Formats: sequence, C-alpha cells, structure tokens
Amino acid sequence: MADTLPLDSAANARHGSSIGQPLTRRDGMLKVTGQARYAADNHPPGMLHAVLVASRIARGRVAFLDLAAAKAHPGVVEVMTPANRPSLAQDPDEKQGPFSFRLDLLQNDHVRYAGQPIAVVIAETLEAATEGAALLAPRYEAEPTRLGLDVGEAFVPPAIGAGSPPEVRHGDIEAGLAGAAHRIEAIYETPAQYHNAMEPHAIVASWDGNRLLVDTPSQGLAWARARLAGLFGIAPEDVHVRSPFLGGGFGSKGLISGPQILGAVAARMVGRPVKLVLRREQMYGPVGHRAPTQQVLRLGAAPDGGLTALAHHVRTATSSFDDFYEAACDVSHTLYASPAIVTTADAVRVDTGTPIFMRAPGEASGSIALESAIDEMALACGMDPLEFRLRNYAEVEPISGKPFSSKALRECYRQGAERFGWAGRPLAPRQMRDEDGLLVGWGLGTATFPAIMFQGQARAVLRRDGSGLAELGAQDMGQGAWTALAQIAADSLGLPLARLEFRAGDSNLPDAGIAGGSSHTATAGTALHSAGADAIGKLAALAMADERSPLFGAGNAGVIAREGMLLRRDDESRGESFAAILGRAGLEEVEGRGHGAADAAAQEHYAMHAHGAVFAEVKVDPELGQIRATRLVGAFAAGRIINPRLVRSQYYGGMIWGVSFALHEKAVLDRRSGRVMNADLAEYHVPVNADVPSLEAILVEEIDPHVNPLGVKGVGEIGITGSAGAVANAVWHATGIRPRRFPIGPEALIGGAPG
Repeated sequence: MADTLPLDSAANARHGSSIGQPLTRRDGMLKVTGQARYAADNHPPGMLHAVLVASRIARGRVAFLDLAAAKAHPGVVEVMTPANRPSLAQDPDEKQGPFSFRLDLLQNDHVRYAGQPIAVVIAETLEAATEGAALLAPRYEAEPTRLGLDVGEAFVPPAIGAGSPPEVRHGDIEAGLAGAAHRIEAIYETPAQYHNAMEPHAIVASWDGNRLLVDTPSQGLAWARARLAGLFGIAPEDVHVRSPFLGGGFGSKGLISGPQILGAVAARMVGRPVKLVLRREQMYGPVGHRAPTQQVLRLGAAPDGGLTALAHHVRTATSSFDDFYEAACDVSHTLYASPAIVTTADAVRVDTGTPIFMRAPGEASGSIALESAIDEMALACGMDPLEFRLRNYAEVEPISGKPFSSKALRECYRQGAERFGWAGRPLAPRQMRDEDGLLVGWGLGTATFPAIMFQGQARAVLRRDGSGLAELGAQDMGQGAWTALAQIAADSLGLPLARLEFRAGDSNLPDAGIAGGSSHTATAGTALHSAGADAIGKLAALAMADERSPLFGAGNAGVIAREGMLLRRDDESRGESFAAILGRAGLEEVEGRGHGAADAAAQEHYAMHAHGAVFAEVKVDPELGQIRATRLVGAFAAGRIINPRLVRSQYYGGMIWGVSFALHEKAVLDRRSGRVMNADLAEYHVPVNADVPSLEAILVEEIDPHVNPLGVKGVGEIGITGSAGAVANAVWHATGIRPRRFPIGPEALIGGAPG
C-alpha cells in the first residue's frame, strides 16, 4: 500500500528551510509511473464486483425488478434490494451532525431523485454484474417531477452554507438606496454544476468478522470512519479506511457517500471482498452537486462613487428530503465597504439529489453576481472598474468591523493591473479589436475566500539514526498536500527533507481533519508544526539536563533545531546532533504530538481572509457570438507560501474553473424525467488547454501574524471567486452586452442590445 513515501534521494536534499522552496511533488514519480494506488486499483483475493442500479425517474416508487432474470445470469452471485439488504445499526435518514446528510441505502422502494440507487448487483466479474444490472429492467410508478427555482413555495431555511444565518442586516438599506445618486438592480442566474473529479467514487470493502477494511477516496478519513462505524454498529477502531491518493474531490468526497457505503454493505452480505465503482453518469445524483441560484443585487452609490447600499438576495434549491443551501449571498459581507449591507436567502425543494459543498461553495456562485453588479455600478458612476473597487474595498470587515490585512488586497490590485496592462483599457465597451476583427474586452474581478481551520492531530518522531518521521491521516487530492505538509514537518523537526519519512492517507494515523474549505494546509500543517515542536522540546530537555552535553544549562537562552542539530540560541557554535543526544540517553527515538485548530481569541478580534484580483481578456466573434478567454492574470495574497510551485498550480486550477463557471459549465436537466441530460465529460463542458491559452499567477507577499502559527491561508478555492466575474465583465467590455445568466453562450450576445 503506497501510504508511506520514502526518504527523498540525496539529489533532492535542501539546505536550510524547506518551507518556501518550489519543490516538485514527492508523489509525482509514483503517479507518472503508475505506482500510485488509487482505491479501485486494489484487488484482494476472492473479490467480487458490484454494479449500482440507478433510478431513471425522479419521483415515485420502484414497482418491479426482474430479480429472477438477473440472478440467473452466469456469474451473478447476489442482487441486493430493499427487500434483502442487511440491516443497519442506524437509520440512513438519521443525521449525525451539522456536516451529515441523509443517505440512500436501499431502505425502501421510494424514489426521491433520478440517479438514486435502487439495487446493487454483485457478480464474479464486472461484465457479469453490468449485464445482471441491465436484466433487472425496473418498472416504476412515477409521480410528477418538481424541478426549477420557480417550483413550489419558497421558504427561509434556518441556516445556509455551513451554518450562516439566512438574513444579515447592517445599516438602513432602503435609506441608502433612496439617497443614492446612482442605483442599479439586476438578477443573475447560475446553473447546477457537478463535481466531475477524474477519479469516480469507488470502494473496495473487506470484512473480517466485525472488522471492516475499506479502500475508498476520502477527503475526511476520520469522518468516513465514524460514519461507517455508526451505520454498522461497530467501534470506530474496527474500521480501517485507506485513501493515500485521490483523483480529485472538490468537496464531493468530503463525506462518505451512499454508493460507497453500499459497497461495504454488499461485502457484508456476500461474505467476500467487493469492489463498487460509479460510472461517470452515476456521479450526477447520489454524490452531490452545486445548486442553482437566482440572485438579486441592488446597489446604490453616492456622486463620488462611494457605495451607499448593497443588498444581495439569493434563491437556491435543495432536495425534497434534506437540507443544504448555497450561501451565495455571504460573499457580500466581506469585500466592499458600505454603510448599509443586507443579505437574505430563501429556497425551494426539488426532486434532485442533495446539493453539497462544491469548490468555493457559495463564494463561487455569489462572487460572479457581485462582481458583475460592482462592474455595472462602476459604469453608472462613470468610473474605471479598478478605480471604483479601490474606492470601495473594505479596510475592515464591513459588518463585524474586525480588521484584516486589507493592504494586501490593494497590492493585489496594483501588481495585477501593472502586469496585465490595465492602464491602457478604454472605459467604453466595443472599443478594441484584434487583427482578425474579433472584439476584445478586458474585465476585473476581486477574489476572496475565508481563512478557515478545522481541527487536526499529528505525530512526529526523531530517531537515533538522525532521521525523522511525521504521520497524520491527511489527504492529497492531487494538489500536492503530501509535499507541502512534508516541508512543514521537516522544518518543525529541524531536519533536511531528505531525512524525513512522511506517512499519510490512513485512518489509523492521527486524525488530521478534513481536506476542505481550503483549510487543510493550515490545519494539518499547524498540527505537524506543533508535533515537531513537542519532539524538539523533549529532545532539548534531555540535552539541557545532561552535564555531558554542550547544551547543558541552556534553558534560559533556549535552543534552535537545524539540519539535525540542536544549537544554543545565544551561541550557535555550541550544539550537538540529535543522534548524539538520543544515544547518550539510551533512547531509540523521541516522540511529539501536535494539535491544529483555530485560535478562538484571534478569530474574535480579527477577520481572516485571503484576497486577490484577477484580470481577464476575452475575444468575441461579433457575428457568431463565440467567446474565447485568451489571457488571465491573477494576483493573490494568501499569507505564508509553503511551496510556490504548488501554490501557482492551485491558482491556475481555480482560474481555469472560473473560466469554466463563466463560459462552459452547466448541467442540463430534463424537467419531465429529472435526469441530467449531459451526464458525461463529452457534453458537460469544462475547459481544455485550447480554452485557456495564457495564465499567470502572481504571489503577493503577505504576513498575517494572527491567522495561525504558520501564517498560512488556503489557496485552493480563491482563484475561482475572482476569475468568473473577471471573464463576465470582460465579455461586457468586448460587446457592450451585460451577461446575467451563466454560463454565457452565443445566444446571450447575438442580437442583444448593448447596455
């Protein structure tokens, strides 16, 4: 099992600090040579294959399954349905906490959405299971499908997003609008989107009595372990989850899903290991998505361009049976200063799977609307969009009044604009064309994302042979976490990276929390930093109490750890190696434990966000309305940078997703059947290389002493929040037509009136 990365080769050894070095990925060679083992690559002896049978209707009940035909098919071992599914210790509809959702685990014959699991066929081969699934030929008693934001009566949910209030009021919004010299009101619409990670949800499950071993992609190993233990009524320590490599997650693998659990149920049913892997089209239903939104923005501004009012209302959708509400309006709390800010939300229930967190949940949907409205208000005031943002960006968090590092945002604006060449932008639209006659437009979007931390644990060990070990149940979705976390661990232990063994991706290791909310490096990194400090502290205590050590009695001066040595802080010529200290003490190793969590006192007094500014260029065919994003420059300030190579990669990914949000990505639902009609990677459009020919990410220096001991902020999601709005605003600048429904297609531009 590739859950332990070997010591780096001597060729990769670095002198001094590992943090800040643009190292290549420690797991890169394993991946490019095919040695990285993903969940579905595991094949325990005697393994059977399971295939999920998904509903073809969105509402009703399963009236018939041809069980006889499926079971008679050669190779089919069993067919699991609501009639024979093994009992569970917990009701799948019972919620276990705020980050828990109701599951579809074949508890009855009712259908709540298209794509819901209705049976599982288990066979000796994948082919036999697939053929057996087809032979079930389900028949349904269907009820009318409810889809769209205009269906049913809207209601105000008790909370939105991860627990935000559905209504926040600051100041007198109506007075701010009434007294404004300039006012705008506009409606923006965003569609449902699906995560579409390269690696589908999968599980290989094996039972040994009451002990369960699963290989499954997970962004939160301890959370998956706890959910499985509860459902099966066994102790958490009897569940072993392995997830060393994930082929993307984007939030959909933060909580273990129903199909993954059904694989474990199937394995218990047949008494043999079982593998279940979702087909691409089966990922459009039971494993979450980003909900659609309809957003109303009302803004007012004074004659000098200062905002007087900002009202942001969002309507979104959740499933008919569970609760998750896209907090798209929350982004309006933090970016722009106004004496009056109001955000409100309501929702409708529809016949789809339950929406969940999807990369930049709330911020992605909300920022494209907010940034479009801000751009439109700048035009109403006769101001350049950059000048308008500089006039109105918040020096402190507008509603709470807490200070944050707002100067970093001003620097993002400055550096991004200079690199992009923004000073040459004409104020009016439709003023620029290229040599082929295509309309050229430049747009700007402000990026923001909260600096979140969960809780995590880590273990660090210094060994007598001069090497070190760091381990925690961390995840790497492909963003390079194993590399960045190893860099933090090496520095915390005062070792060169070449002397560090790093273990992760296993629920038997210390719980490192969840890789979500752009929080993982801060949370797990702080835990590693603390564990290393604990180990060094214990080693220093041994040395300073030993009369034979040159560090004896150095308690007041203190020591520092560097390159496998402890050195007196006041006289670095006096020190000795870790190996010598442990050898004299007769110990093989010394162990440290660490914890990572947000500082409640700091959070009470300071607002914590990463910031950025994205500048986009698009070209538009004036006759066909075809849009191409041709150039993006993003400048981002996200605290201390652990690995600039990996950080730039994350920014690029976010910026590409922003282009996707603005121009490409949309789930098309059949309102009769409730099915997603483009449930594949051919028709569910995402950008390819030709769609984003030029990207540049600028790493703006920022020192935030309050956010956490490492000064680290997340970088995984912020790139979306500025880029989508920048592209939308560039389309307006090219054409004079203000897009308000996303993604923007040629139909929005052909024959449209500039405005």
